[in-house]
Amino acid sequence: MIDLFLLVILLICVITDVRSRKIYNKVIYPALLIGFLFHFAVSGWEGISHSFIGFLIGFALLLIPYMMRGMGAGDVKLLALVGALKGGAFVFDSFIYMALVGGVMSVFILLVRSGALQWAVYSLPGFRNRKAYNFLSLGHALKVKFPYGVAIAAGTVFALLAERVPTIW
Repeated sequence: MIDLFLLVILLICVITDVRSRKIYNKVIYPALLIGFLFHFAVSGWEGISHSFIGFLIGFALLLIPYMMRGMGAGDVKLLALVGALKGGAFVFDSFIYMALVGGVMSVFILLVRSGALQWAVYSLPGFRNRKAYNFLSLGHALKVKFPYGVAIAAGTVFALLAERVPTIW
């Protein structure tokens, strides 16, 4: 039940993050309250402490990137919400998957903005003619900005799937 609730919240946050580059407090705060109340109702004070520890871990994982202006406050609050809903171990797994997805997204965006993908597609015949191409004018391309809520949501979905699939190791 909490997984479905989390997926709905993630979907809302991805849509708003892609459209307006914002993850709204009016989505995060009520979901956070519902999460705390749910864990209290199911497990009492132990559930609330489990939820609060997950919240703190999720918050702490993105605090330094936020302070270095590499991440928005909404991203930090979204990962903290994931921790509050699913706990500390889960949010750490989500963080690992999120970092992998975010890295792949960053590389892809960098390749597109730098022209490297276009160069690869259009110049493969050029290797036969030994033509040289200057495709890495990376001035603005190195500043990769994208809605990181997408990576957080994808990482969380991967972590949810990993919970249900038997591990290889």
